[in-house]
Amino acid sequence: MRLKNVRNEYKKTQEDIAKILDVKRNTYSMWELEHDTIPLKKLIILSEYYDVSLDYLLGLNNLKQYKNSMPFDKNKYLIRLKDIRKSNLLTQDLLADILNTTNSVISRYESGITFILTMFLVEYSKIFNLSTDYIMGKIDKPIKLKIETIEKKY
Repeated sequence: MRLKNVRNEYKKTQEDIAKILDVKRNTYSMWELEHDTIPLKKLIILSEYYDVSLDYLLGLNNLKQYKNSMPFDKNKYLIRLKDIRKSNLLTQDLLADILNTTNSVISRYESGITFILTMFLVEYSKIFNLSTDYIMGKIDKPIKLKIETIEKKY
């Protein structure tokens, strides 16, 4: 992740960002050091605050911003999670196996009961070779990730 790099680029302190995210400074520090995973809702706030792509913050590509980027869209996100899985001919059970979780977790993500965990979103993006910004409804054009090796597990 590039949390520290982007924060330094914008000349902000950890305390500044912690206040923006409504967390304690040491909590934010743990995310920056990658000793803990930043919740996706907080990552979205940072993406919009810095006006950079989720993919960039997550270190999935070097493009800071996509053209026509917009705020997170929960409706698009929920539709895309399910549509991407189905268009790749995967059941919830098979996707759960790939992500090493349960069918009920996938179901809760797709129905909006539970917000997808950051690390599951990253894995989901890699599995389907799609931008996290697209999955989250921040851009409308599906963008392929430029990851050298994406190994399909199904």
